[in-house]
Amino acid sequence: MTALLLAMGLLLTSCGKDKEKEYEWEWEEEEDAAKKPRFIWIDAAANFPDFANSRENIRRDLALAKDAGFTDVVVDVRPTTGDVLFTTDVVAQVQWLGTWRNGVYAKYERTATWDYLQAFIEEGHALGLKVHAGVNTFTGGNSNALGSQGVLYREEAKKEWATHLLTSTGAVNVLGLGSNEKFFNPVREEVQEYLCAMLEDLAAYRELDGIILDRARFNNLNSDFSPYTRTKFEAFLGYKVLNFPDDVMTFGIKTGSLPATLPVYFKQWLEFRAKTIHDFMGKARSRVKAVNPKISFGVYVGGWYSTYYENGVNWASPDFNTGEKYPQWATATYKKQGYADLMDVILLGAYAAPTRIYGTSEWTVQGFCTRAMELVKGDAPVVGGPDVGNGEWATASDAVVNSAITQSVDAAIHACDGYFLFDMIHLKNKNQWSYVKAGISQAIDK
Repeated sequence: MTALLLAMGLLLTSCGKDKEKEYEWEWEEEEDAAKKPRFIWIDAAANFPDFANSRENIRRDLALAKDAGFTDVVVDVRPTTGDVLFTTDVVAQVQWLGTWRNGVYAKYERTATWDYLQAFIEEGHALGLKVHAGVNTFTGGNSNALGSQGVLYREEAKKEWATHLLTSTGAVNVLGLGSNEKFFNPVREEVQEYLCAMLEDLAAYRELDGIILDRARFNNLNSDFSPYTRTKFEAFLGYKVLNFPDDVMTFGIKTGSLPATLPVYFKQWLEFRAKTIHDFMGKARSRVKAVNPKISFGVYVGGWYSTYYENGVNWASPDFNTGEKYPQWATATYKKQGYADLMDVILLGAYAAPTRIYGTSEWTVQGFCTRAMELVKGDAPVVGGPDVGNGEWATASDAVVNSAITQSVDAAIHACDGYFLFDMIHLKNKNQWSYVKAGISQAIDK
């Protein structure tokens, strides 16, 4: 099996389709899984009780990751509150996060003064691990039973940056709707500038190996229907939409079960949203690389491409003809908004159930990875794998989950360019390190 292998180290001098990457593709006659990267994600909130105030715990758990066979870690330094765990003047530092521990959802405060991200860089590099910073991109606040956090709640002038969701009664600012994470409106130029300035400060960590953008998307299919976005959409079309939003979308349209007759501008609306995210990715990449040309710039996406239009993202290659494959929702020019060629790595959530590891369909771990390779067309390495603690992974028996963890390595690493596991906390909670270690060992020896 011919494999694409990643060799880091060359300078990038530009972004977009003409970019030169920091790596060269090497075509080899036979696959060598040992050379493929193995990523593990470290969620900020879930791991906060262990890591917020203890470098010793960071050192301990990174050593476990290294021993299991992982080569790369992604440490979440901008959780869904929108505040950060790295040095920047753009936004406030995380003071506390809410997380579940022993069946109780509680507040965990950070009292340490040492640099959280720098600690991971130093401890990770001492073990020979590459360290990437994970960023929840278009989130600006979080509200739950413990309180409300984030710039959207702190600064009155920024409240209009919040996305406006389409509801049964019209478009409503998300700050007035329930709890949990609050998204920015990705269309707003002020939001994009705010985030790029933040990413520049992150890229200034010269020893940081990479940046991975998570939630670099719209909130959902009902986002964003603000007057601001209407104006931008009309500029995209080149003319006014007289019946907004009904000629664009109506409340009740569901992802994956679109009606036979769609609003007149629905497909153009999806392309406009995908263009918004594509253009932001190009801008963010350029700003990051201007600060640190050697740093890897990547993204996390869900593997369910056939319905990912819900989030306004086309993570495929611009050479993949989306409109031909998915004519129900994609225009003939939707493919132009594919951003795979802007990425140095794509982390793929191959989040199928533990009973669906092997297969060819989208909702299997192996199928997600195989299909992603076809979509990305070699524009970037694809590193895929499961979420081993949520959904059916949380309810299945330990025997089923443990076996699935081991099998997932084989299914993913041989179907794409590496292996990815979400999240470290799941392995820690049930002490499942040995199962992923067995999977990695078997894949390397295969």
